[in-house]
Amino acid sequence: MQKSQKEHLYKILVIGDLGVGKTSIIKRSVHQNYSPNYRATIGVDFALKVLNWDADTVVRLQLWDIAGQERFGNMTRVYYREAIGAFIVFDITRPSTFEAVMKWKEDLDSKLTLSNGTNVPAVLLANKCDQGGELLMNNGLKMEQFCKENGFVAWFETSAKENINIEEAATCLVKHIIASESDLLQAEVSSTVSPQLNSPKNSSCSACFKS
Repeated sequence: MQKSQKEHLYKILVIGDLGVGKTSIIKRSVHQNYSPNYRATIGVDFALKVLNWDADTVVRLQLWDIAGQERFGNMTRVYYREAIGAFIVFDITRPSTFEAVMKWKEDLDSKLTLSNGTNVPAVLLANKCDQGGELLMNNGLKMEQFCKENGFVAWFETSAKENINIEEAATCLVKHIIASESDLLQAEVSSTVSPQLNSPKNSSCSACFKS
């Protein structure tokens, strides 16, 4: 008799400044295609990505494509609700979009936490590496330090156009989400939250902190 598969549905936010490639990343991840002519997202858009995680588990990612200008509005609190992970994206050819990363992270952390009060796992995507990979080539250690200091679980150089590290980033984020769920479950069973949950974890994902 065939064992039924477990299914998980996770709401994932994709946030960052206007024009950093959020929609392109989602289209590449979900539909395996790329176009240079996407219109700017208005408000929020959605897409569903299905991962056959293992023989017993299917993971469905509900990807929320949040418009770049939404950080300046009050709607992000509504959009963020019930999300359990996030990608924060910047364009490596535009330094101002990296400077905005922390504003997005602060906005996220101020409006969304897990049930135990900790921040949701967030992965930083340095997008459009096909256009300027040399800008980050010698900054791997700096990026790793930046992520550790600012609460990102990992970072990846990505290119939606060339399909670089899109799937790897998704896999890494899901691993951290599953680890967070396990922590929450253990906390519920013991009725106390372990103090370790409030400190950054050592990476449980072999792809984290790529240099």
